[in-house]
Amino acid sequence: MATVSAPKQVSVKEDAEALRKACQGWGTDEKAIIAVLGRRNAAQRRQIRHVYEEIYQEDLIKRLESELSGHFEKAVYRWILDPPDRDALLANVELKKSGNKHHVIVEISCTKNPEELLAIRRAYHARYKRSLEEEVAYHTKGYTRRLLVALVSAFRYYGEEINTTLAKSEAKKLHEAIKDKKFGNEDVIRILSTRSIAQLQATFNCYREQEGTSITKNLPKDSSDEYIAVLRMAVRCLKDPKKYFEKVLRRSIEGIGTDEDALTRVIVTRAERDLKEIKELYHKRNNVPLDKAVDKETSGDYKDMLLTLLGNEV
Repeated sequence: MATVSAPKQVSVKEDAEALRKACQGWGTDEKAIIAVLGRRNAAQRRQIRHVYEEIYQEDLIKRLESELSGHFEKAVYRWILDPPDRDALLANVELKKSGNKHHVIVEISCTKNPEELLAIRRAYHARYKRSLEEEVAYHTKGYTRRLLVALVSAFRYYGEEINTTLAKSEAKKLHEAIKDKKFGNEDVIRILSTRSIAQLQATFNCYREQEGTSITKNLPKDSSDEYIAVLRMAVRCLKDPKKYFEKVLRRSIEGIGTDEDALTRVIVTRAERDLKEIKELYHKRNNVPLDKAVDKETSGDYKDMLLTLLGNEV
C-alpha cells in the first residue's frame, strides 16, 4: 500500500497559485512546496504542472529547479515528474555514472509490470532520443549486457496462471547452472527475462523444495564479479521486491554516512505503490521505525520532504 494519501478532490488552480507564491519574493517557502506536492498523487501533480504553465507561462519544474538546491531539490524534482519520466531520468543518471551497480536498471526491469516498463522505454526515447536498450548495451559488456538488455527489453505475461511442470523443470535447470558455476548460462538469462512473475515465483519455490534452500542462498555473495552481483540483485528483485527494497533502505542508512541517492530513490519510487509494507518490514527487521531512522539521518527541508512521503505530518 501507498504511504502518500492524496485528497480525492483538490483545486489544482489553488495548488498552482500556492506554489507560485512559495517561489516569489526574497526567499522560497519550502514548507509550502512540501505541503502541496508531498500530498498529491501522480495524476494531480501532472494537472498542477499543466495549470501552472497555463496561468504563469513558465515550466513549474524549471522554476522549482531554480529555487531549490541539494538533496531537497533532487527529491522534489524526482517526485514531481510523471513516474515513467522519473524512471527514465534515474536510468540515464545511473548509466552515465562510472562504476555504477545497475540498481535502477534492475529495479525498473524486475518490479514494473509490462505496460509500465514499456512506458519507461518510451519516456527514455522521447527524453534522450535514444532507446533505453541501446543505452544499456552501450554501457555494459559480457554477461551483464546480455542479462540487462534481456530484462529491460522484456514484455512479460502478467497473469497469475502458472505451469507447475515447467516450474520444476526450470528450477532444475537453474540449480544445475549454479552448481556448475555457469551463471551466464543461456537458460538462466532466458528464464529470468521471459517468464512471468507468477511463473518465476513458482520456479523459485520449486527450487527451494528440490534443494532445501533458496536460490539466493546458493548464489555467491559479495562477489567482485559484476555479472554475478547483477544476477543476484535481479533474482532478489523478482523473488521478493519488498524485501529487496527494505535492504536497499537499510544499507542507505546504516554505517558511516547516508546514501541519499538510494534513500531518495526508494522512497520516491515506492511511495505510491508499496512503501507502507516496506516500512513495516523495515521496522520488523531493524527494531526501529523507518520514519525514525530517516529523521535521525537526514535534516532540513530534505528530511521534511521524505517524512511527508513516508506519510507523516511535518
